[in-house]
Amino acid sequence: MIPFNQAWPYDIVMNDVYVQECPFCGTGNVLLPIRPKELATIHSGKKKLLVFPCCSNRVTLLDSDSDYLLTDAVLR
Repeated sequence: MIPFNQAWPYDIVMNDVYVQECPFCGTGNVLLPIRPKELATIHSGKKKLLVFPCCSNRVTLLDSDSDYLLTDAVLR
């Protein structure tokens, strides 16, 4: 079962990955520096460092599905 306190929802719009709101600074509609094809490699087990461009906070992506990114940090 996915620990939802470590998961954050995302959307794919025109081959870009967005989050509705940054979990750290609250900025809306943040474009993430990852591509949709990288989500498949993250889902298969490869970890990826994600730096939020709005506030430079970092999390490690552990897994992904079609709706959520699972991180190593508590986001909620």
